[in-house]
Amino acid sequence: MKNIFSLLTLLFLISCSSNAQTSSKEQKTYTIEKTNAEWKKILTPKQYYVLREAGTERAFSSSFNTNKATGTYVCAACKTPLYKSEYKYDSGSGWPSFDRAIKNNVELDVDYKIGYARTELKCNTCGGHLGHSFDDGPKNSTGKRHCINGDALEFIAN
Repeated sequence: MKNIFSLLTLLFLISCSSNAQTSSKEQKTYTIEKTNAEWKKILTPKQYYVLREAGTERAFSSSFNTNKATGTYVCAACKTPLYKSEYKYDSGSGWPSFDRAIKNNVELDVDYKIGYARTELKCNTCGGHLGHSFDDGPKNSTGKRHCINGDALEFIAN
C-alpha cells in the first residue's frame, strides 16, 4: 500500500511539473505595441474595452451595422485596413459582418472565454480584438461570417 501511495504521489508531482500545465503558445509581438496607459489615451473607453480587453459591444449598437457606403473599414487603434465594404453583408446578427478580411491584415486566434473554442479575429498590426469568425456566412462566397465589433472599427469612405 505504501508503494502504491508513493507511486501515485510521484506521478502527481511529475504531472504537475510537465509542460501540459504551461502554455506552449509564445507571446506574439506586433508591429505596433503600446502600454495600457498609452492605449487608454488614444482610444475611447468603448474602443479600449473591445480592442484591448476583448470585450463585446451590445448587438445593434453600432452604426456600422447598417452602413452601406463604399469604402474601407480600418482598425480604430492603428488604422490598418481590415475589411472592404464589398465584403460586408447583413447577417442579421446585430454586428457588422464580412465574409472575408483584407489579406494578411487580420489574425485568426483561438479563445476559450465562454468555455469552448472560438476563432477570434485580431488586428495583425496591433493585436486589437475585433470579434469572431463563424462558418454560417454566405454560401455563395466564403461561407464565413466575420462578426466584428463596430467599436473596433473606423470607416474611410471612397
